[in-house]
Parts: sequence; C-alpha cells; structure tokens
Amino acid sequence: MLARFRSERVIEIFRYYQAGVVNTLFGLGAYWLLLWLGLGPYAAQAIAHVAGMAFNYLTYSRHVFRDAGPAKARFVLSYAVNYVLSVASLALIMRLIPNPYIAGIVSTFLVSVVNYFALKFVVFRARPS
Repeated sequence: MLARFRSERVIEIFRYYQAGVVNTLFGLGAYWLLLWLGLGPYAAQAIAHVAGMAFNYLTYSRHVFRDAGPAKARFVLSYAVNYVLSVASLALIMRLIPNPYIAGIVSTFLVSVVNYFALKFVVFRARPS
C-alpha cells in the first residue's frame, strides 16, 4: 500500500514537472518576448503571468491532477499568491544576478517548488470518496 502511494506520488511529481516544462516555456517565452519588445521586467512578468495562468490551469488540471474536482477559484487565488512570491523572488534575485533573463529562470524554478505544494494540497484536492 505504501509502495503504491509512493509510486503514485512520484508519477504525479513527474507529470507536474512535465507540465511545468511546457508551462515554463510558454511563460518564459512570453516574458522574454515582452522584454524584447521593450517592456520592463515587472510589466513583462505581470502580463506573462496572467497569460500563463489560463494555459497552466489546463495543463495542471488535465495532465497532473486528473482526479481532482473543479478548482478555478482556488487556482486563481493560488496564482495571485504565486505572483507575489514570483515578483518578490525576482526582485531579490535581480539584486544578485542583474540579468533579467537569468533572474527570471531562477525565480521561476524557486517558485515552482512552492507552487507544487499549493496546487497539490490547496487547489486540486482529491475528490471526496
């Protein structure tokens, strides 16, 4: 029983990071495109974050947390918190790494770890049996 639980959790985390790679490519691609178009890093991050939120809901709800019930309101709330963490980490990291492209990658990775737990335990809770 415990082995099955661990196996399912490992598969879920694997699917989370599969979706995360696609989501990150989408989000960072939008962020970098907006930087290239001349927007500042914080404006670019805000726009890319909102655009990525809808895309991410689809990938996480359909690929990772398939057995969970609908969670759009909790997802939006979690992504509001995620955004605050993302901006705060970007500001901190840009003090250490002044390159906004690299700082965006580091910030994205750090926030993704927190995001998994928020999505798993707050947003996409298992349906009651």
